[in-house]
Amino acid sequence: MFRVLTIIGARPQFIKASVVSRAIKETDGIEEIMLHTGQHFDANMSDIFFNQLAIPRPDIQLDIHGGSHGEMTGRMLADIEKALMEHKPDRVLVYGDTNSTLAGALAAAKLHVPVAHVEAGLRSFNMKMPEEINRILTDQISDLLFCPTNTSVRNLENEGFASKPTKVIQVGDVMQDAALLFAEKAAAPAGGELPEEFVLATLHRAENTDNPQRLSNIVLALNHIHRNVSPVVLPLHPRTRKLIAEQGLELDVRLIDPVGYFEMVWLLDHCQLVLTDSGGVQKEAFFFGKACVTMRDQTEWVELVEVGANELVGADRQKIVHATTNNLGRRVKDSDQLYGGGEASQRIVDELVMASS
Repeated sequence: MFRVLTIIGARPQFIKASVVSRAIKETDGIEEIMLHTGQHFDANMSDIFFNQLAIPRPDIQLDIHGGSHGEMTGRMLADIEKALMEHKPDRVLVYGDTNSTLAGALAAAKLHVPVAHVEAGLRSFNMKMPEEINRILTDQISDLLFCPTNTSVRNLENEGFASKPTKVIQVGDVMQDAALLFAEKAAAPAGGELPEEFVLATLHRAENTDNPQRLSNIVLALNHIHRNVSPVVLPLHPRTRKLIAEQGLELDVRLIDPVGYFEMVWLLDHCQLVLTDSGGVQKEAFFFGKACVTMRDQTEWVELVEVGANELVGADRQKIVHATTNNLGRRVKDSDQLYGGGEASQRIVDELVMASS
């Protein structure tokens, strides 16, 4: 029996793992051990996803969260190494671009355990982003690179991966698998009625929340949109809420607590527009046919910009308001199946089994 140890730690990784784990269960000759680093630890950002998405409780729970990037990654590296030595997997599977991703890949590589990276080849070309460093390093020490798009394949080719002893495969995006699978279970968030028409906003990325000027510009833009363009519904992470308060800023929008995946799907399905600084939410907007305005200077999902589904506005107050006003209510179509059409998870499992033989 071929044994895969999957490492997850953050909200998007729970969702991605849910569909791949389902495909693993349905495939003979492969079994999975799940390790949760604890990077996201409160109930709304962790436990709720295991419950809703029917992911088995992790076999290994590390409860590592808080602290600097170096401290967090170092603690994860040490504890993941112990888990690998105990369970002796044939392969480690990591997702995305978090500290959990890098720590898992690095621990495995040092013990000569092969690494497969889901969402390989994504690049923002902004080395100030911790996520960019994590994804580049993880790709360098993985031998199976599961790319979600043709763009991500080209990125790896440009970095010379064609001449390396690695396998680069365009499998599609597992987040589309999840969106299609779980859409029927969507449910409105609890805690009061929401406007019939609204802009769905998310705000959490460090490049915005840790920069006082950028955060102020975004808050002022959101307030203007809420008062003059369309109601804004914003599920707000506790860390972002704290940073806004520390700056003495006031958000005059419809704030709600962080939501589970099914509630997020409901919000995506019912909103008029998505306004975000998240990577994953840009794609999820596209999966549900909604235009997206992204409050970042770069995006890994350049194909969404190229087809006109996504507009980059940085943290410029006027650009945020202008793009939101122009795109409100606009529908987008996935005419070319940019993300694989919902078959990525099974392709990944098939490649894992093939690599084991």
